[in-house]
Amino acid sequence: QVQLVESGGGLVQAGGSLRLSCAASGRTFSSYAMGWFRQAPGKEREFVASINRSGANTDYADSVKGRFTISRDNAKNTVYLQMNSLKPEDTAVYFCAGTDSFSYYYREGRYDYWGQGTQVTVSS
Repeated sequence: QVQLVESGGGLVQAGGSLRLSCAASGRTFSSYAMGWFRQAPGKEREFVASINRSGANTDYADSVKGRFTISRDNAKNTVYLQMNSLKPEDTAVYFCAGTDSFSYYYREGRYDYWGQGTQVTVSS
């Protein structure tokens, strides 16, 4: 079993930055791929970014490309989401997730393990 705990959320002004962290436990961290999703009020949860087991391959939603960076440190059992140039529309609860799959990391249904989420609020 895998446990995921997010941290680093908060309130920031538009144009600012935040770094989210997700600490994993329960299984060898490098044995599963990771993703970040978000859910804004009244909206469905959506894909933000993903990273494969080694960290060599990443993928992003078009809405965050060039502003967000996903990375992982397998020695620290942690995945990160660096968020720059934040916009009010980035306001959401951000979830990290882990998957045993080897493809289609942008699909929510491919993920087996989920954290409880961390709130990010961007003020205008």
